Amino acid sequence: MTSSSRFPDYPFQPQRFEVRPGIGLSYLDQGPRDGEVVVMLHGNPSWSYYWRKLVLGLHDRYRCIVPDHVGMGLSDKPGDERYEYTLQSRVDDVEALLKHLNIDGPMTLAVHDWGGGIGFGWGLKHSEQIKRLVITNTGAFPLPAAKPLPKRLRLGRDSSVGTGLIRGLNAFAGGAARLGVSKPMPAEVRRAYVAPYDSWANRIATSRFVQDIPLGEGDKAWPLVQAMGRKLPEYADRPAFIGWGLGDFVFDHHFLKGFTDALPRAEVHAFKDAGHYVLEDKADELVPAVRAFLDRHPLG
Repeated sequence: MTSSSRFPDYPFQPQRFEVRPGIGLSYLDQGPRDGEVVVMLHGNPSWSYYWRKLVLGLHDRYRCIVPDHVGMGLSDKPGDERYEYTLQSRVDDVEALLKHLNIDGPMTLAVHDWGGGIGFGWGLKHSEQIKRLVITNTGAFPLPAAKPLPKRLRLGRDSSVGTGLIRGLNAFAGGAARLGVSKPMPAEVRRAYVAPYDSWANRIATSRFVQDIPLGEGDKAWPLVQAMGRKLPEYADRPAFIGWGLGDFVFDHHFLKGFTDALPRAEVHAFKDAGHYVLEDKADELVPAVRAFLDRHPLG
C-alpha cells in the first residue's frame, strides 16, 4: 500500500525511511524546508491520516513532519521476531527519523493518544528543542488514580479473547472509528482509518499497543511514563495549545486535568460534543485555532 490518493483529504505522497534494517517507516514531510517545524505524532489505532486536516491548514508556511509508527498506517508491519513493539521502540524511531531529516533545532510537538507518550518520551532527551506544544486527547503521565482502565482496554491488554477480537475482527480500529467521534465519520473516512489494518498480520501493532499500556511496576513502559510525568511541568513556560474532546471514554477530564495542572498557562479548547478523534469532530474550529496559536508564538 503505497498510494495515498484513495484516502479523502489526504492528497500527500508519503516518503519512506528505513528506520531499522529492512523496516520501512512511512512519513509525511509537507511544507517549506525552511519553515518552522511541527512534528505530529499519532496513536493507536490511527495513523498520520488523523492529522491530515491540520497538515492541510499549516503546510503553506509550516514544515509538517508526520510519521506512521511501525506497524501502523502505510509503514511496514513486521512480526515480533523483527521488531519489539514497545513505547521505547517508538521513541527510538522518532529520534532516528528526526536525525535522518536533520531536525535538530526548535520545533513544535503535536500529539494524540499514544503520540503523547512517544513525543514526551522523546522529549526526555530533547526537551530543549520543544518550544511549543499542541496536545489533543492523550496522556504523558501514569493513569490518574481516579481513572480506572476501561474494561474494553483491559480485555485487549490482558486476555487472549481481547487479542482475538483486535487481530481477528479488527475490533479496535473499527470500534474507534465509530465510537471515537460524536458526529459519525463519513463512510469513506472511516474506511481510510481502518484500511491499513486489513489482516491478522497487519493488525499486530494495534494489539501490541494495547498490551503495552503501562499500569505499574513490571510493565515495560512504566519507567518511561513515570519519567515523562515528572518532567511535564517543566514545559509550563512554553506556549501550549490543548484541543480536547470531552466525550472520550479513555482520555477524559481526568487526563485533561493532568495537563492543565502541569501547564496552567495553556490555551484550552475543550468540547462536550467531541470524542477521542477530536480533529474529526472539530477540525473546522481547531485547525484555524492551532494556526493562529502558532502564528502568535513564533519560534524565532
